[in-house]
Amino acid sequence: MKLLILLLMSVIPLNVYCQHSLSGKISLEGQTEPAFGASVYIQELKTGTTADTSGNYYIGSVPSGTYTIKISYIAHPTVTERNVRITQNLKKDFTLKSGENALNEVVVTGTMKEVSKLDSPVPVDIITAKFIYKNPVSSIFEGLSYVNGVRPQLNCSVCNTGDIHMNGLEGPYTMVLIDGMPMVSGLSTVYGLSGIPNSLIDRVEIVKGPASTLYGSEAVGGLINIITKNPSKAPVFAADVFSTSWLDYNVDLGVKLTPSSKVSSLIGVNYFNYQNPVDHNNDGFTDLTLQNRISIFNKWSFSLPDNKLATIAARYFYEDRWGGQMNWNKSYRGGDEVYGESIYTKRYEVLGSYQLPVQEKVTLQYSFSSHHQNSVYGNVPYMADQKIVFAQLLWDKEVGKHNLLFGAPFRYTFYNDNTPATSRPDGDDHADQTYLPGVFVQDEIKLGDHVLLLGARYDYNSRHGSIFTPRMAYKYKFNQTDVIRLNIGRGFRIVNLFTEDHAALTGSRDVIIKEALNPEQSWNANINFVKKIVTGNSFIGFDASVFYTYFTNRILPDYDTNPNQIIYDNLDGYAVSKGVSLNLDFNFPFPLKIIAGGTYMENYQNENGVKFRPVLTEKFTGIWSVSYELAKSGISFDYTGNIYGPMRLPILSEDDPRAANSPVWSLQNIQMTKKFQNGLEIYGGIKNLLNFTPPSNSIARSFDPFDKDVSFGSDGQVIATPGNPQRLTFDPSYVFAPNQGLRGFLGMRYTFR
Repeated sequence: MKLLILLLMSVIPLNVYCQHSLSGKISLEGQTEPAFGASVYIQELKTGTTADTSGNYYIGSVPSGTYTIKISYIAHPTVTERNVRITQNLKKDFTLKSGENALNEVVVTGTMKEVSKLDSPVPVDIITAKFIYKNPVSSIFEGLSYVNGVRPQLNCSVCNTGDIHMNGLEGPYTMVLIDGMPMVSGLSTVYGLSGIPNSLIDRVEIVKGPASTLYGSEAVGGLINIITKNPSKAPVFAADVFSTSWLDYNVDLGVKLTPSSKVSSLIGVNYFNYQNPVDHNNDGFTDLTLQNRISIFNKWSFSLPDNKLATIAARYFYEDRWGGQMNWNKSYRGGDEVYGESIYTKRYEVLGSYQLPVQEKVTLQYSFSSHHQNSVYGNVPYMADQKIVFAQLLWDKEVGKHNLLFGAPFRYTFYNDNTPATSRPDGDDHADQTYLPGVFVQDEIKLGDHVLLLGARYDYNSRHGSIFTPRMAYKYKFNQTDVIRLNIGRGFRIVNLFTEDHAALTGSRDVIIKEALNPEQSWNANINFVKKIVTGNSFIGFDASVFYTYFTNRILPDYDTNPNQIIYDNLDGYAVSKGVSLNLDFNFPFPLKIIAGGTYMENYQNENGVKFRPVLTEKFTGIWSVSYELAKSGISFDYTGNIYGPMRLPILSEDDPRAANSPVWSLQNIQMTKKFQNGLEIYGGIKNLLNFTPPSNSIARSFDPFDKDVSFGSDGQVIATPGNPQRLTFDPSYVFAPNQGLRGFLGMRYTFR
């Protein structure tokens, strides 16, 4: 019998019965909370586990050997430790650090204060540069199409200008900030959003729901805060260049300068060029607007005595874009022979902050922007100038359990154009000038696991008078895995019609303003629940919200009453936006990561007892991102996509042959990236895998863009004729998706630290 045992021992490998364990604790650098749900994976054995609520992990039955251990945790870069020798029970602790491309857990947008994302009483979504790289785009405008509940909306089939819809609300209800200041608003919401270079973006913070208590007008449906990179932490040099099979070219460059130990500077340049007119849908018009765009950004950071900081940044943006009939050139600009929409944009910005040299934490924030627009839409000129001056003094004071924030903002807006927006009864042109001083206070009260945030703001608008906006937020942390938030607030918006609605500028419809428009007001409530779930050796992040917004005095363009007019009026009734959203993050012990989300919403207006849905408002949206990495080869794969439910479209009449509602449609992309150890990355893939494009007849009467063969009656209505039996006019506002179908792309990215 002993002989048999010895014989078995000689033929069975030693590591079968020499089993050990690997255990320890995973901590987060600079944080007291453990890394609950972090994955620990032994690559050679293809086995792993997740950390418990105390951050402890345990893997048993590990044979003797030398292994590669990977530790990954949502919001942090993966840590790989090679050549870990296990010959006995091994206890090994790990500390995870935030990286340059990691999801930074510190957010500022919800409360204007630096606070961890988990501890913020206001739910904040975060998008990093790394997320944008999963599907390379030439502007943040396109990159936001893979954020749950956010949809970039094209407003014109010809010039491809657009805005950002959030939870089904139109672009003017979403405020866009740069480093917390209102740089992209009014006129630039339509034309300037695409000019923010990706090279300067550190992260994008998104708050859904009114934030007017802190940020004032326009923050009615939500806000998008583009946080630029800290020059002291940026890489020395970064470059990102790519092109697609449509022959569009995008270049992003970033350079860091360090003149001294207390001064650092970041220079970012973005250049985009597309000069290849194509007409795949055979409507006679360019499928994609031709563009020549450059944006230059320079930011300086200064370290002051007593750990105080100061920053100042400037940006210059220029764009020349046109779309129209395929035989258009600049000699036809402004004429009625060949139709084209040509837009020249020049924009200057300065923004910064300065912590005052006083004992208290007092910060001055300031910004200035100048936006000049020189456009023609066929034979209709549109010339506009907008200047915005903004300054805000903030005092951050902590007293016991009260974290107080006092603010004194001031905003001056100058706007002038050649449309009825700035005309007066005497026929003269008068620039519109608005002064908006205000004060606000916010009190964040911390009582153990309970956090209560109270806020109130008073503004005095030089045209509309006093405006008061209160706010309340509550957060309760059940345990390490479950958090619930309740937010209630009021929003308001001052409307500038001609800076917000492209269809009012094309000349295809007359603009009717029925009365002096009052500010829009809204009340919003949303409940957010966050849960972390550990299932075996996997981790799931669960984030669900229910939202409800009630509008009064809402102003929306009426396209339906008269197909030749856009009628603006305060709604005689109310409007509602409500829905539910869900985000899921899957973190596996092997290198697979999945992000998925969906939003179902109902938006409607009720006027004189009649309930109807606004145009270009979808029923549901969905997004996903699937990433897989082959660590040894340095190759990774990304599959991204979105899906949109039906939306009502602006048809011209009951005889209009175009569909009254859009189909369910989806844009999907796949990318492969090869990373080299010297900081070089080469990537390529396919965009719009399903080759989806909108109907080829999206532009009504594209063959007669100046309506030369359209007959009108004495009442202004179109008369049916043998050449126009469906009573149509030229109209490019019927648009819900880009015209670019399936296309390949190839790019190179290099980072030197």
